[in-house]
Amino acid sequence: MLTIDVETNSEVAVVHCSGRLVRGVSVCTLRNAVVSQRTTRIVVLDLSQVEFMDAGGLNALVSLYHWTCSHGIQLKLVHPSKLVREMLTRTRLNRVFDISSLHDVLTILGGSDCHRAKYASEYWLQQPALAVK
Repeated sequence: MLTIDVETNSEVAVVHCSGRLVRGVSVCTLRNAVVSQRTTRIVVLDLSQVEFMDAGGLNALVSLYHWTCSHGIQLKLVHPSKLVREMLTRTRLNRVFDISSLHDVLTILGGSDCHRAKYASEYWLQQPALAVK
């Protein structure tokens, strides 16, 4: 089961994913969460809590990449779990996706001189998985 939590402001949508990103309902849930963010400039997928991903989940990421590109939206993958990072590397999709650490994204969102990004990222990583709101 995949749990999604979306946080948005006028330009950025952060989609927190937790659980299993697998073919079926999970893929549809993720797609709906991203496609509903048509008016944002950047969609950030937080994959740090994804425990498992199959080929359907990988295909969903590629599909979302194409959808965001065709709509002028940047798609960023943030802090993928070890399993997700390994899958992206083995399929060489790590060369296609913009993959950032949580610290990088917090720095971007907070400005280049945000000295608190390091502490915010450490705090964020210590938080338990978020539930759907």
